[in-house]
Amino acid sequence: MEQGVIRRTKFNLPQGFLGEVARNEREGARRGADHASERLVTRHPAIEESATPRAVAGYSLFRIPYSLQFMPLPPVYGHADALAMLAAAARAGNLSQSLLVHGPSGVGKERVALWVAQLVLCAQPGDGGPCGECRACRQIDRLEHPDVHWFFPLPRPDAATPEKLRDKLEEARGAELAARRANPHHVPQFDKAPAYFMGTIQNLQRLASMRPSVGSRKVFVVGDAEAMVPQESSPEAANAFLKLLEEPPADTTLVLTSSSPGALLPTIRSRVLPIRLLRIAVDEVAEFLVRELSMDRAEAATLAAISEGAIGRALRLTPGAGGAGALQRLREMGRDLLTAALAESEAGRFAAANAVAPSGARGEFSGALAALALWLRDLMAVAAGAPDSVAYASAADEALLRKLAGRPGVHAAGVAHAILRVQEAQELASGNVNPQLILANVLGGIRRALA
Repeated sequence: MEQGVIRRTKFNLPQGFLGEVARNEREGARRGADHASERLVTRHPAIEESATPRAVAGYSLFRIPYSLQFMPLPPVYGHADALAMLAAAARAGNLSQSLLVHGPSGVGKERVALWVAQLVLCAQPGDGGPCGECRACRQIDRLEHPDVHWFFPLPRPDAATPEKLRDKLEEARGAELAARRANPHHVPQFDKAPAYFMGTIQNLQRLASMRPSVGSRKVFVVGDAEAMVPQESSPEAANAFLKLLEEPPADTTLVLTSSSPGALLPTIRSRVLPIRLLRIAVDEVAEFLVRELSMDRAEAATLAAISEGAIGRALRLTPGAGGAGALQRLREMGRDLLTAALAESEAGRFAAANAVAPSGARGEFSGALAALALWLRDLMAVAAGAPDSVAYASAADEALLRKLAGRPGVHAAGVAHAILRVQEAQELASGNVNPQLILANVLGGIRRALA
């Protein structure tokens, strides 16, 4: 059979071919192929390529040099205490089979969960955790270990039957995983609210029932597990997953992550060991941006301040997502929202809410809410007599903050209450709620807090 090379610039990922890639990965693992050098994949005919290899049943076989494929995951930033505790439990042989890694949105819960997968499957773990050098560790870093299965909420695809829905959900998961392999800093963007559907849980259960491909254990990372419950107003996906938690296979480790653990079914929470992650230091977020994204230190410091100690939130606001002026645009949006909230006219607040798209572009909307929260924190600092603590330090920004802080009714306690309203809006923005309604409500809440 003829072979060719898929160039990086031509390697597009159409729907439907990821299952073939996964099957070839498993087959390569059984044969003992060294994925560090090159990996056998199946080429879908829809992939654009100047070469014309011989087709076999509509597909063609290629070998792709590893250097042209995927980037490894960045190391875990922060959370040293949590990692040390998990490593100590693994050394003692009492690491729980079912874990719940929870904490604020964007602090790196799923990255820590993948670190746990390395800890479980590492060939030579040390006192501090996985070695990072063995084959299992390197495969997990590349998101291609056949015994590590990463699940996450996805929008519901169109499907006529439950069987087709399961297949399409698995294809969508494969496509999303491929995007994360190609770019470890990839930030998912969906037009429809993602969730866990019965088809996803059935796919997970099927994989859990199989024997490990290359090792003695398999690990499932279930990200944003709270999305199981608000699924078509029915907890059926969560109930189906509960059955797996009640009697997990002996060779299976389950690591759930959640930003809202209280939203999980109590029966699920009672069967997992909670591991809480805190926000990391702003300096660590800035260091991540400089090291991993080669960002200018001054820009990284500004972005880190907006991130609230969450790398995931910083990634959603990176200039790469919207050009060199993305940060400035978000800053201006936050300023405009604050001035609209404090305006005398209610019509101005509704106009600001209606200016937001009712669907799509949720990443930018979340960024605008984060910028609004930072403006409020700066306003609270000025109102409390600590202007040196502001993040937006331009002369025009400081002048605006002093003017707003001097308004009747604006005081530090009221601003703190307004920040809570924005945080509630940020939680709503992660679900399937109309952004215009969210914004109209939060702007009115800020006005009432500062009246």
